[in-house]
Amino acid sequence: MRVLGISGSPRKGGNTETLIRRALDALAGEGFETDFLSLAGRPVKPCTACGGCSKTKTAECVLDDPAFEGVIERFQAADGILVGSPVYFGSATPETMALLDRVGYVSRRHGNFLRRKVGAAIVVARRAGKNFTFAQLNYFFLLSEMIVPGSTYWNVGIGREKGDVEHDEEGLETIDNLAANMAWTMKKLAQ
Repeated sequence: MRVLGISGSPRKGGNTETLIRRALDALAGEGFETDFLSLAGRPVKPCTACGGCSKTKTAECVLDDPAFEGVIERFQAADGILVGSPVYFGSATPETMALLDRVGYVSRRHGNFLRRKVGAAIVVARRAGKNFTFAQLNYFFLLSEMIVPGSTYWNVGIGREKGDVEHDEEGLETIDNLAANMAWTMKKLAQ
């Protein structure tokens, strides 16, 4: 089984990437294949509501966007999907939402290929906005008919500067528990 982890931070090597990679490492330790996608330096164009995805024979977005190439296939190949975002002005980054909007529309137009995959959100904030951003990402999973495992707290980390999140003991423990619950859920679904 495979898990796709996405860091929606425009900052390479930042706190969001740290937590996504931590969860992926734990899942790899449980025997899962992992795939990491960073949106840093990858300016994904937003959905334009052109409706082109409903006219294609295969699951694809018709926008000419090199940053989006191969994304649909990576979502389709995954049994579990982790999406992480820092909080920007109280919500997920524009890159994160552009990616999810486009994948979500293509999925709905092509057999709802996200249905019954396991999805989990990870959010990083300096101080506030975590709960709204966490809910925002979970709305995507729920509207896509995905299964969302929980943890011992919301899957959030506290940090501003690179590496700050590594000092958030409760946040790290929450991510470890999330990865364990995600692994358990995917194994149960595969039985």
